[in-house]
Amino acid sequence: MAESDPLRVERHGAVTSVSINRPERRNALTPEMLVSLREIAESFRGDDQTRAVVIRSDCADFSVGMDIGRMDSESPPIASLRRSAENGALLMRAIREIHQPTLCLVRGVATGGGACIASACDFRFGTPDARIGYGEVKLGINLMWHALPLAIQAVGLSRAKRMVMTGELFDAETMRDWGFFDEILSDDQAEDRIFAAARTYAELPPIAVQMIKRSANAWAGALDQAVMHADADQWLLASRTEDFREGVEAFRQKRPPSYRGD
Repeated sequence: MAESDPLRVERHGAVTSVSINRPERRNALTPEMLVSLREIAESFRGDDQTRAVVIRSDCADFSVGMDIGRMDSESPPIASLRRSAENGALLMRAIREIHQPTLCLVRGVATGGGACIASACDFRFGTPDARIGYGEVKLGINLMWHALPLAIQAVGLSRAKRMVMTGELFDAETMRDWGFFDEILSDDQAEDRIFAAARTYAELPPIAVQMIKRSANAWAGALDQAVMHADADQWLLASRTEDFREGVEAFRQKRPPSYRGD
């Protein structure tokens, strides 16, 4: 891939890394990036050489979520918008269904879609400056991408509700104490440590490891699809409220929003 590509895939022996690389926008995600990342995740299904996958960032931040600057004032037809609203959930499913163990390294901010991607991985590591949040509520919309069950599985029900309802950013130590991060890695050792951890899984018997992963995920997420099937429809409703318009305008104008509940 070219240096300017927002996603980079590199093989390191039995470990393959997928890097988000859009520094000019703090790794903000575009619809095109969601599709490309899903295709990359799905490609591991037929990859017998890769035994572990590292998802990381080439920038100071992991990802600040979807690129709000790409939100158009005029919306496409509802049917088209509804289909595009499913892309995040399809990406999350693709990451969860990567057969190989997945490890995520979070530097800086991971919020919104960035936090969702991290939560879909099997193991998560952060640097001391890492901050995690689900900021959708600050735009007057719900958490999408079928990500709510993963947040609950990572930190527990009460803490997940706190994170998603407030949209606050939580520091690395808090996220480790709550169970979101497996470990905090020092800045100067983070790269070496994440790949060393990945090689540990890569050196294990792949058939047994992958069966264990799939069974564990199936048990933990047995009701996810049934419960979360309507989160895109909830978003369609929320994105047509005055509170949503106010949230986006406040973000663009860098001012506190004023919500009225309509």
